[in-house]
Amino acid sequence: MPNFLCISITFLDPISAFHGRGDARKPEWPPSPLRIFQALVAAASSRWRLQFQNDAKSALEWLQKQEPPLLIAPQSHVSIAVPIAVPNNDMDIPARFWANFREPPKNKTPQSLKTMKTIRATRLLVKDDSEPTVYCLWRLINNNEFEKYKDVLFTAASCITHVGWGVDMVAAQASVISENDVDEIQGERWFPDSIAADEGLRVPKEGTLDALIQRHRDFLNRISLDGFDDAPPLSSSAFNRVQYRRATDPQPRNVAAFSMRKPDLSGFRALDSLQAMTVAGMVRHTARLAANNANWSDSDINTFILGHGESHKGNEHIPVGLKRFAYLPLPSIETRGNGKNRVVGDVRRVLITTFDTGSQSKINWARKALLGHELIHEKTKETVALLTPIPANEKVVQYYTKSATSWSTITPVVLPGYDDPAHYRRRLKGGVNADEQKHLLARLDHRIDSLLRKAITQAGFPIDLANNAILEWRKVGFWAGTELADRYRVPRHLERFSRYHVKLQWCDANRRPIEISGPICIGGGRFYGLGLFAAEGD
Repeated sequence: MPNFLCISITFLDPISAFHGRGDARKPEWPPSPLRIFQALVAAASSRWRLQFQNDAKSALEWLQKQEPPLLIAPQSHVSIAVPIAVPNNDMDIPARFWANFREPPKNKTPQSLKTMKTIRATRLLVKDDSEPTVYCLWRLINNNEFEKYKDVLFTAASCITHVGWGVDMVAAQASVISENDVDEIQGERWFPDSIAADEGLRVPKEGTLDALIQRHRDFLNRISLDGFDDAPPLSSSAFNRVQYRRATDPQPRNVAAFSMRKPDLSGFRALDSLQAMTVAGMVRHTARLAANNANWSDSDINTFILGHGESHKGNEHIPVGLKRFAYLPLPSIETRGNGKNRVVGDVRRVLITTFDTGSQSKINWARKALLGHELIHEKTKETVALLTPIPANEKVVQYYTKSATSWSTITPVVLPGYDDPAHYRRRLKGGVNADEQKHLLARLDHRIDSLLRKAITQAGFPIDLANNAILEWRKVGFWAGTELADRYRVPRHLERFSRYHVKLQWCDANRRPIEISGPICIGGGRFYGLGLFAAEGD
């Protein structure tokens, strides 16, 4: 069982807050691994001073090369903006003029420089008996190598005094803990996901320490006989950016969006939403033809395009899991009655996506390869529509892809199992007393509830998200214009399973609403558009 290097940082302000900023001066939470590494470097420099190069540098160079750490932090919220008075720290502005033997203009004099500052603190939400502590945990791959640097890192961590702004005073310590110990730590878990180009938390990498040392030298030498030369900020090439996700955060899903145009391109081709599965089948067939033209292997076509794990036609079907395309016809959502009422209409658009991670290249291929391809009716062999790419932020598409807390089905969810294996409904029809009726109905509700949560996890969402969701279901749709759940066409092998329209609200473990981005499609028919949700609200 692996061990972890744990640096715990406890905020000392009685009203726990953090003022660190990320990109574009936006509040940062949790504190980035780079920020914690910088605090460690500053503490080591203060502790060893002139002996830093000999005693501490090698340990920090080892740490910067480790994989991005797991972060565990209290829940938080960003407070309202508050103006405060601060000491005037802008004397470098008039100093630039004085260094060149010139007087600063009136709006650059010390008297004219304002000293009001607007801040938005990140408030840490902790229980009365808990400490506002952030844990930064590096997995130890090579314990023997770590032992060489252990004492230095432990000592440096104990010398950390601030993380964030100067007002963010902390007490820190380092320790080695087991995986079981990690499981016992309370707080939100933030898992490193993937390296990002221009967003995510900043993380040290090989070379970060040298860049920090050089920036400190530039800062010390910013004033010289030649004038004032401000130290440049740390270059973005000196660190990585890594996307972090909480246990309740699903992977963002990439999509290729298309509109369905009439063959003569005179307008949209509209198809009945009850036949959404037929649209999905036509797009699936088109994707197969495009993959054949692109020389995809038979294995990749069978699995990723068709969703077949079996090697030959006629063999028993083998599910391929989430590593396959999902074809999602999108019924239009139109505003009527002065824009106040939203009504579900016909299918005019379609999304291609996956419920798996790491399939961006396949989605990019579909976006280009299906451009201008025809949708062919299976029986008549006539061209029904042409596929034209549209952006993911197109108005109707956004109903299915944006972030929201509340979602409702446009097409019904097919339950991933029997909702009445014990035949409670048969017993209810036979006549029972009120108490027995109440008991049987509760058992039915519990069964449906558990199957819906199972469907959420099967669609690739974290189990914590599924367990905390607030669910409501019924046969009648929640959106105006939707049909009864049983009227929608489903594949023959799913006809024996019940289907329901579902409304859900995403929540965290404390029942606080959280926003999740789409597309969201769950249940037995999720790969061809059954169980498709649209975001409620504006």
